[in-house]
Amino acid sequence: MSFNTDLARRFEEIAAMLELLGEDSFRVNAHRKVARVIEDSTQDFSELAQDREALLAIDGIGKKTADKILEFVTSGDIEEHKELREKVPAGLLDVLAIPGVGPKTAKHLWEELGVVDVPGLKKAIEDGSILTIPRMGEKSVEKIKSAIAFHESAGDRTPLGIALPIAEQFAARVRELDGVKKCEFAGSLRRGRDTIGDIDLICAATDKHAEAVGEAFRGFEEVKEVLAAGATKSSVRVEVHGVRIQIDLRIVPPDAYGAAILYFTGSKAHNVRLRERAQKQGLTLNEYGLFKDDGKPAPQNRGAKAIASKTERDIYGALKVCDPPPELREDTGELDHKPGHDFDLVTLDDIKAELHAHTTASDGALSIVELAQEAKRRGFHTIAVTDHSKSQQVARGLDRKRLLAHIEDIRAAQDKVEGISILAGTEVDIMPDGSLDYSDDLLEKLDVVVASPHWSLSQKPAEATKRLLKAIRHPLVHIIGHPTGRLIGRREGLSPDISELVGAAAEHDTALEINAHWLRLDLRDTHARAALAAGCNIAIDCDVHAVTDFDNLRFGVLTGRRAGLSPDRCLNAWTKTRLHKWLASKRG
Repeated sequence: MSFNTDLARRFEEIAAMLELLGEDSFRVNAHRKVARVIEDSTQDFSELAQDREALLAIDGIGKKTADKILEFVTSGDIEEHKELREKVPAGLLDVLAIPGVGPKTAKHLWEELGVVDVPGLKKAIEDGSILTIPRMGEKSVEKIKSAIAFHESAGDRTPLGIALPIAEQFAARVRELDGVKKCEFAGSLRRGRDTIGDIDLICAATDKHAEAVGEAFRGFEEVKEVLAAGATKSSVRVEVHGVRIQIDLRIVPPDAYGAAILYFTGSKAHNVRLRERAQKQGLTLNEYGLFKDDGKPAPQNRGAKAIASKTERDIYGALKVCDPPPELREDTGELDHKPGHDFDLVTLDDIKAELHAHTTASDGALSIVELAQEAKRRGFHTIAVTDHSKSQQVARGLDRKRLLAHIEDIRAAQDKVEGISILAGTEVDIMPDGSLDYSDDLLEKLDVVVASPHWSLSQKPAEATKRLLKAIRHPLVHIIGHPTGRLIGRREGLSPDISELVGAAAEHDTALEINAHWLRLDLRDTHARAALAAGCNIAIDCDVHAVTDFDNLRFGVLTGRRAGLSPDRCLNAWTKTRLHKWLASKRG
């Protein structure tokens, strides 16, 4: 979590607590607006706050909120936030995080039923007292009950988009310590899983430095608790901008680094397959290397000479199996290929187009020209402007008149930005019955149509399948955006029959999207794998609302790689000629 994110969260919490206390709506909205401004900003507020006048020049930040930002930069806290936390029970903010419980409902629950945390909310549901709250019916209660169950089932796992920057930060700091040759993260994080349990760091250091490296690691200021302190392994719990997570550091000799990172990267099933392969060859494989199996117990084999240990490639080669990319090491057939097999997975450098982006016309932070300039700066040949359709009123969705004017604005912007194609598009809502939020005559005027579900996301599987199939079969739709509408750890989203969807998408040449935002990653990896197997093409889009959203691309690429996505099957990796020809094919 970045400094900006942490600061924005404070303002969002101030707004929520003010609302719970029944304070003036102007104050509530002012703090909420500041939170959005900070979250969407491309500037580091810890640096920006050095100049108070620069803060005041930002739209949405007044004198009082500027002072609070300066206070947070200098002290790490905001006095008003502390005072409000004394008035509002801390657990009540967790209640607000449950979908279906808005500020007004939470306020009633607190004042009338004494609900101050999620366990209290569950009790109010169980004894039926929640039904005494205004506008609370049985259907609403069932939705809240379902949301609590899903929230709890998400467990203590951390989303990829939060864990990866933390892992990179700590790996970089360990690499700076004396005697450290290498340090990288491993585990499910290196495999690109959408959530991870803890962070595994593998460090190569000489024996004489190992103890000092571990001691220095355990002494980092973010460490809140030391769980284990050994000569070669340290386990700690850290807190970074409000996020608590466990980090395990394993220190191995430089010659064993390849074996260690291989051992701690592969899934359990992948590693079992490798060890079985080793045993058939009279060898034994562990985190220190590949050794001849002499029948003697030697868990670390520190006295024996390894057949291979320095690099992962050396070990896979010695076992006479292919060398699969980390993202594929899940025992899903990756070891069935011959040695030297080219997996041909999409990379960040392959991506040359963004086909799902929003501007200030709806709920984006960039103008059309600013969006195009940023896409061009990142080396893209095409950017599609796909603002929301009219049903998304909360996102200032465009009605017919505004969309027609918006198309003209997009065409005019093309003359202002050379070197990149700016396409006129929409993210049109897929209504609960599968119809689209715009008429066909409007859709025909657009270069790109991304059709997405945004509401009624608790439909039964059969209804959800029928809904999405209708959109997939629509002749003017190019891409189905974030098909299930899930939010990782927050909302399960739709549960359609994926096999039906991917079959229809392949038949109608409709692409399915991997939405790269780390809270979505939707399609998820397993769904994307099924889509590829059915013959579908995939789009990896950042769903851009602000400049920083482009940075989410790496999470979408990781998800695509886990599915086995090649550049040839990824719309965003196609040449400009190929992409535009395909888009035009949906227009007859």
